[in-house]
Amino acid sequence: MSINRVHLWAILGAALFIRLISLGAYPLMDTTEARYGEMARLMTETGNWLTPQFDYGVPFWGKPPLFTWMSASGIEALGINEFAVRLPHWIAGILVISLMAYFARKLGFSGLITSVVLATCGVFSVSAGAVMTDMALTLGLTLAMVGFYRCWQGSRVWGYVGFLGLAIGLLSKGPLVIVLIALAVVPWLIIQHGFKGAFIALWQRFPLASGTLLMLVVALPWYVLAERATPGFIDYFIVGEHFKRFLVSGWQGDLYGTAHDEPRGMIWGFWLYSVAPWSIVLPFLAWKNRAILQRESVKCTGIVSFLVCWLCSPLILFTLSGNILPAYVLPGVPAIGLLIAILLSEVEYDQKWFKVTASIVPILLVVTLLVIHVAIGNKKSDKVIFDKADHSLPTFYVGSRPFSGQFYSQGKAQKLNLDKDQLTMPRFQLIGKKSDVAQIVEQQALSCVVEYTAKSKRSLYRCSPAS
Repeated sequence: MSINRVHLWAILGAALFIRLISLGAYPLMDTTEARYGEMARLMTETGNWLTPQFDYGVPFWGKPPLFTWMSASGIEALGINEFAVRLPHWIAGILVISLMAYFARKLGFSGLITSVVLATCGVFSVSAGAVMTDMALTLGLTLAMVGFYRCWQGSRVWGYVGFLGLAIGLLSKGPLVIVLIALAVVPWLIIQHGFKGAFIALWQRFPLASGTLLMLVVALPWYVLAERATPGFIDYFIVGEHFKRFLVSGWQGDLYGTAHDEPRGMIWGFWLYSVAPWSIVLPFLAWKNRAILQRESVKCTGIVSFLVCWLCSPLILFTLSGNILPAYVLPGVPAIGLLIAILLSEVEYDQKWFKVTASIVPILLVVTLLVIHVAIGNKKSDKVIFDKADHSLPTFYVGSRPFSGQFYSQGKAQKLNLDKDQLTMPRFQLIGKKSDVAQIVEQQALSCVVEYTAKSKRSLYRCSPAS
């Protein structure tokens, strides 16, 4: 193939390096990253690695702990900073890319093209380094899908690797991973073997009993211990988060956030722009090189239909759900890298368009970082306020206390409660909107000076009781 490999390696290296150095270049912003970053900080401070905490003494039942363990490990190794909490998620992204490159090479396709596509895919690039649950889930599902296919080809060891991937999925986002792999592999087995033959093949080719046991040995102990430590977790997480969250529009049972209410089928629109630019390239490339797809189908490997089923599994799962986010498409994204590698496997002319397309996301990432520094970071995070604060003084939030305030104060900034006589010390700091703080100043006869006002409209005040 005539695509210049040196150029592709340069694009791949640049995409990964830019994302790596960006990890510490912008603050944790409210609400998702700051919330999960604070949970990791709380884990390291309290030493409670069993149950993630939403606040001191408040258990977080919304997700299993793997993503928190990842960020907390970063804090243990590198201290309390943005780079530390994001780095483990970037490493998880590298593992997904490496696994897909290996998979591609084993099948006779380009691991380099597969890697470039993944590294320069919008939602993958952002998530590989974001403090969220999604990259951990994607790593687990990728291990499960690659392990499943390699086991179907005859490598029984890879079947156990697949079940380890499912265990990772159970510890990152729960039973959702079982649903995702079922939506991908059951239709594919029916395509390959027919309805009856699919279940025969499943039983004969895969270590179902011993693999399931391995999965449960790895993942189940945490669920048992978590329920014992905080009774009620199983009911909330399994029933609430896995059924009501997606089937009940505007579900009000969410203890930790606001339910989303998107139009049904919006997940497909999310896929189109989140996976850009490759979501736009893929259908045109598939039509133009359809002869390659036909030849692959003649080989009876089933790899193209396998990848399509994988790509579509999260989209099918969330089609009827209104409570969704763009990142929910991520578990199916690794398939698109190998699909495009297959479609380019017999191209004999210079693909300049490929290099240009692959350069879009790294360039946009640099531009986005500049925009965050100039306009967004100061609005969405209180880091800048604590850069100006005196950390030796007691600090209180008037009104709501954002998660970024908790993280950047290392849990020391408290929400103001006048019943606790918090404002009796000689000097202290208040953070809040000017109208809210002015009311407190008047009520409590305080003497305050505005030290800094952020673009979030929250201001930092240094105060003392009026003499």
